[in-house]
Amino acid sequence: MKLSMIACVGKNLELGKNNDLIWHLPNDLKYFKKVTDGHVVVMGKNTFKSLPKVLPNRKNIVLTFPDDTEKLPNEVEVFHGIEEFLESYKDYQDEVFIIGGASIYKQFLKYADNLYLTEVDMESEADVYFPEFDKSLYDKEIVLENSDNNIKYKHVIYRRK
Repeated sequence: MKLSMIACVGKNLELGKNNDLIWHLPNDLKYFKKVTDGHVVVMGKNTFKSLPKVLPNRKNIVLTFPDDTEKLPNEVEVFHGIEEFLESYKDYQDEVFIIGGASIYKQFLKYADNLYLTEVDMESEADVYFPEFDKSLYDKEIVLENSDNNIKYKHVIYRRK
């Protein structure tokens, strides 16, 4: 399995506030859809609940606590821990995307081959952050520079060396 993470972050690695995105960047959402389309996406329960619906044309996996009995839609695969997921998907041949939230990113960072980060050229108030990571361990490729609503950002891929 090739494990990748995808996120939109501010200058201080801000991710979100009140279980929502900080910036509303339509072209970044299109990029997210294009990159993750047809792939497995893994997220925490709060991230799943923040979505309008199950992400179409992707296998949706939610990580949640074993004692959480809240029913999720049948098309969602549920795991009760990162180890359980990694064991189950260890022979998977395709790319898997970790899509949030903050604690899920933190748990998976050491396993990630690629980080697809939309780096927003702004700071913002946040209550969740992408984990700090050592950029010297990665090769950096700027895929595209863009702007939405007068907000400049770059699509960057960090590939583990």
